[in-house]
Amino acid sequence: MQAAFGDRSYAPGSKATLYLRGGAPVLRIALYRAAGGHDGPLQGEPVGPPTVVRTPARKVTLSLGRWRSGLYYARVMTAAGSWYAPFVLRPQRLGSHRVLIVLPTNTWQAYNYEDDDSWYEDASVHTVLLTRPYLDGGVPPHFRGYDEGFLRWLATHHQEPDFIADDDLERLESGDELARDYTLIVFPGHEEYVTGHAYDLITRYRDLGGNLAFLSANDFFYKVVKHGDRMVGRWRWRDLGRPEAALVGEQYVDWNHDRYPNRPFTVTGVARAPWLFRQTNLRDGDTFGVYGIEVDAPNAASPANTRVLARIPAIFGAGVDAEMTYYTTAGGAKVFSAGVMNFGDTARWPVVSRLIENLWSELTRP
Repeated sequence: MQAAFGDRSYAPGSKATLYLRGGAPVLRIALYRAAGGHDGPLQGEPVGPPTVVRTPARKVTLSLGRWRSGLYYARVMTAAGSWYAPFVLRPQRLGSHRVLIVLPTNTWQAYNYEDDDSWYEDASVHTVLLTRPYLDGGVPPHFRGYDEGFLRWLATHHQEPDFIADDDLERLESGDELARDYTLIVFPGHEEYVTGHAYDLITRYRDLGGNLAFLSANDFFYKVVKHGDRMVGRWRWRDLGRPEAALVGEQYVDWNHDRYPNRPFTVTGVARAPWLFRQTNLRDGDTFGVYGIEVDAPNAASPANTRVLARIPAIFGAGVDAEMTYYTTAGGAKVFSAGVMNFGDTARWPVVSRLIENLWSELTRP
């Protein structure tokens, strides 16, 4: 049995259509909020009693409660086991909270190998269906290594920001709406694939003084185009004259080639952002964490006052460094980039938890 929702986000109180592949005489379908409990690989907490379906069906309509915004999922249970189908519950209205979390739903599907329909399995594939079940029992690719830790940090720190999917950015007219409603936008995971509209929105939001935090690496790397429930692409933004470093502060330089191990950051810039290192006991020269996978570094396209706060020298060989950066704009925007793929997932580690608390405190100030 496999399952996937027809849309990647829903409004509170709406009806959600869950599409099923395979058959079973009896199904039990329960809804959970992800990363807030202990159920299965998505670590969810239940938000209502299960729905029982007693005849084989190709789709089931589920009623969503007026729950707080976040990542949710359906757990489809049969005698043979369980399948998971995630979706984003967006806020009832934008600006319900002053922080917005954008989950990397485009990238999750780009890396999804279901139906042999992935750019990473076959280079001739140029179109990705965005409504497929996820291959790993329904869990988005790399969720447990890139995304889960930060979502757990939000739960344990009792933070309740607004959540949206990549699709929801397409529904907004301009970055002015975002600047009106949000002080901080966080991209916690691997936000590699973005449309031109999304790039324009976030750039405009930044230019109006909105704060940004990128907790992964290789963000805003590829341009894609969406046609209904399909994503077409891909083109590197830097080749289109819009290098992502101009927005993020740095950009992708290399990956680990399946042979370079993760390594700790060395702190280099306490004096450049003392607020970030407050109460961590970290000093220049100290190390923390274990990072890598894919890494970023600033370049000539980065804003002029981009500051390097920590570095992993020669992480993938001579001349390939991973760098954590921060810059501000004349309009008052503050932009942080972790520079490594898995920074957000280590959010529950004590020192990193304090760093993120400090980052949250600083960037939620207008």
